[in-house]
Amino acid sequence: MYFPEKLTILWLKQAYKNGLDPTELIGEIIKKAEAHAEKNIWIVKPSEELILPYIKNLPPDRNSLPLWGIPFAIKDNIDLADVPTTAACPDYAYTPKKSAYVVNRLIKAGAIPIGKTNLDQFATGLVGTRSPYGETHNAYQPEMISGGSSSGSSISVALGMAAFALGTDTAGSGRVPAMLNALIGYKPPLGSWSTSGVVPACASLDCVTVFANNLDDAQTVDRYARGFDEECEWSREYKIKGEKLPEKIYIPKDEPRFYGSFSELYREKWNKAVLRIERLGIPVERIDCSMFEEAALILYEGAYVAERWQDLKEFVENNPESTFPVTERILRSGAKSENTAAQLFGDIHALQRYRHTAKKLLDNAVMIMPTAGGSFTRDEVRADPITTNSLMGLYTNHCNLLDLMAIAVPENSEDRKYPFGITIFGLGSSENLVCAFAKRFLESESAQIAVCGLHKKNRALEYQLTELGAEYIKSAKTSADYRLYRLDTVPEKPGLVRTFDGGGGMIDVDIYSIPKRNFGIFIERVAMPLGIGDIRLSDGEIVKGFLCEQQAAAGCSDITAEGTF
Repeated sequence: MYFPEKLTILWLKQAYKNGLDPTELIGEIIKKAEAHAEKNIWIVKPSEELILPYIKNLPPDRNSLPLWGIPFAIKDNIDLADVPTTAACPDYAYTPKKSAYVVNRLIKAGAIPIGKTNLDQFATGLVGTRSPYGETHNAYQPEMISGGSSSGSSISVALGMAAFALGTDTAGSGRVPAMLNALIGYKPPLGSWSTSGVVPACASLDCVTVFANNLDDAQTVDRYARGFDEECEWSREYKIKGEKLPEKIYIPKDEPRFYGSFSELYREKWNKAVLRIERLGIPVERIDCSMFEEAALILYEGAYVAERWQDLKEFVENNPESTFPVTERILRSGAKSENTAAQLFGDIHALQRYRHTAKKLLDNAVMIMPTAGGSFTRDEVRADPITTNSLMGLYTNHCNLLDLMAIAVPENSEDRKYPFGITIFGLGSSENLVCAFAKRFLESESAQIAVCGLHKKNRALEYQLTELGAEYIKSAKTSADYRLYRLDTVPEKPGLVRTFDGGGGMIDVDIYSIPKRNFGIFIERVAMPLGIGDIRLSDGEIVKGFLCEQQAAAGCSDITAEGTF
């Protein structure tokens, strides 16, 4: 059985229809978990002992349940019946008799829990390095951080072990890992998903969230996870509205702060995202974002941090040395003498003013910011855990304080080097606007294509690209692995053939960016002996481009030495 790099609900449903047995899928998941053991993804790893009972409880009819046989991972601060919940603190561990409300709803819908994932201890962090179970590695660049606190959940999806995974989000934990691993991070409105059976970080702000490989999957999970829970004091009911594009888009007037060794790269990616946003046909307004920044400061620099201490102080004080030093330092900051009741009420009143302003601002509108302004290596975080972590939350911390919902989406879902993403914010009552815009933005994603003949800039067939929305990006050269031929066609065309004998040369190509939704239309125009395949550029980057069948080039003029057509 062929298993794709990433699992999606659609692929799994089709695979089951074609005869895939869930036990075969679980075997593959267990193998992948073992192969990636060094990434420290799991606290309770996938095993037959854990998973098979859930498979046996599935009804025979795979169409009887909407999530029949769909594997999902659970952040280990969310309860799964009869499996220890640690919150990444072994001494805190307890074994719940029942699953969290959200987990139970998903299991009833047919989904299969496959394990409990690693996290920044007590969900306190945005870096994925604050766990006694090991630092969770980034899915694609192991020296980089994975993002936290829902680190293991994001990696389980990015590396194809789960179709979706549950995380939590108080200050950005369901969004930052999504960006750093090229995923969708869906943070629903406060209270729309019950937090019963979730270890509290800041109980009044906590959300259960989902990571998925595409927006459709995230919305499918949302449909079956949400619901009013009479036993959860934070549970709320929201009216479900049909998707509708916002009337206005707000983006920061001042350039966001970018940081880390790759700050220029992230700045470039942000500017590309803004250009895409401005071309989507919805009015864009640049605004002063200081209100969001001021609100964000309340979470850790005001008296609000006392809520974290209130929930965990008894354990921390009764179990010395059980808590990660940096985690304990943050928790204990909630007990500072200046965090008085008067200060707390001052923060609450300030927040109410900010919420009131946000409600007026975002009526029929959405706000867009970078999900994060950069990233760090795990070594850099280890050397300065507080500053690096704080920077990762610059554009996330305000969200739950202001009673907003959010979706983090990739700027380029295929980026495997240094993924970047934007977050779309909206009122909890206007998630339909956020979802609709997220879909529109994702549909505008482009792919790069290399051309070496009449499709080059200012040549006769360039219009076939530009009429599909393609834009010239740059001129480049291939690696020295190609030969170029003048084909015996009318009109004459170039034939780019990859060599494997070291006798090639570097060929001039033009790079265009073409909307992915139109890529298939363009490919339909490509006739034999030409086709579209992977082309390696001189800088090592791989892009799609025109290639020629080797047999068709036989006997044609070899113009490799000219390097161009």
